[in-house]
Amino acid sequence: MKLTAFHKLSYGLYIIATEADGKKFGYIGNTVFQVTSEPSQVVISSHKNNFTTSKILESKKFSISVLKKEVNTSLIGIFGFMSGADMDKFNNIETISSVTGAPIVTGSSVAWFDCRVVNSFDVGSHILILGEVVDSDVISGGEPLTYRHYREKYKMLAPKNAPTYVDKEKLESETVPEPVVKIEVKEESVSEKAAEDLSSYTCKICGFQYNPEEGDPAMGIPPGTPFEDLPEDYRCPICNASKEYFSKND
Repeated sequence: MKLTAFHKLSYGLYIIATEADGKKFGYIGNTVFQVTSEPSQVVISSHKNNFTTSKILESKKFSISVLKKEVNTSLIGIFGFMSGADMDKFNNIETISSVTGAPIVTGSSVAWFDCRVVNSFDVGSHILILGEVVDSDVISGGEPLTYRHYREKYKMLAPKNAPTYVDKEKLESETVPEPVVKIEVKEESVSEKAAEDLSSYTCKICGFQYNPEEGDPAMGIPPGTPFEDLPEDYRCPICNASKEYFSKND
């Protein structure tokens, strides 16, 4: 079985959230799909170890915020790699609510759904939660963020609690045919690059990879900037970890 085949399946990225006992809880999910039109129902796949999962089952409600393609990456860091048991993820995050009262994150979103839990199904590591959509809205006409774009742009793997999680070592043992692209490179630029260390570095907290050839334009870092030349206050754009948490890739 080739694990990279699963990367060919299509997914979006969403903030799944709820409210229980006056507190807000949420996480990044990549498995949301509509299952019926009459009534309008969707299913989410939520890991049993996600702190938010028990809160959704307890409150019987959840919201889905569909993230936009050019998402504020700090949201990925907060909702994807932090635990609601240790922090208030919604601190300084603006939300609205609709019929159920579940918090809806509108910043960096293109649409949202407000859902009432109808049923749940234990499927092993995850619980499938069926919800009836009681309200929804479109915030903008922008493109939604796909898991493929997120993975390719930020060189990220799925968090351990994601339904699509695959061990990194298993993925690295597989070979995937790549399209052949002919690129002309000036000789002088090759010699210049050889003099620099353009090794990539990986954030040990969330797995984000900094590639010097691409830089980090969103953070004001131009392409061709070696990791050593990054400002001392450079932070991981996903989880906000400092440079000391990055390790050089062999």
